[in-house]
Amino acid sequence: MAKSKKSGKPAGTGKPTMAAKAARAPVPASTAAPAIDIGIGSGDRRKIAEALSRFLADSFTLYLKTHNFHWNVTGPMFNALHVMFETQYTEQWTALDEIAERIRALGYNAPGSYAEFTRLSSIPEEPGLGDTADWREMVRQLTIGHEAVCRTARKVLKIGETGGDDPTIDLMTQRLQIHEKYAWMLRSLLQ
Repeated sequence: MAKSKKSGKPAGTGKPTMAAKAARAPVPASTAAPAIDIGIGSGDRRKIAEALSRFLADSFTLYLKTHNFHWNVTGPMFNALHVMFETQYTEQWTALDEIAERIRALGYNAPGSYAEFTRLSSIPEEPGLGDTADWREMVRQLTIGHEAVCRTARKVLKIGETGGDDPTIDLMTQRLQIHEKYAWMLRSLLQ
């Protein structure tokens, strides 16, 4: 039986199809999503999600910079840094998903656009290094970036502690250990 594209009714009958009726039917209250009740108040969840969003923006900005430097490193340290940067950006990429999913578990949307990340990040956008990319400058910028991520993580930790959010506290503790280690390793190359 042919259906009218406008009404969703079988052509010529004037009656709606079963699919059209189902699409308009109200959702019974018993199948609606329940309110979030994970033991953290809505105000604390909002503050934690906002802080995690800033941490996600810093983490993404650092990930992108690390991946860029992996592609563009040159000079006598090429092999060592190419491998080191790949190890770091691969680990960072996995962490981005964990951070975003924590924001979602708290009931908020995770930022995901360059505009949002630029607005939320404490790591400034720097011009590309061009044809004269110096590995020392790359290492310096990444060291500063890891330290910025650490500072943001410590802010999230305090907000998470105030809100009693143990999963966020655990996530930030793990991220701090990794970013502090990366900052130390990178700084050691310049000493």
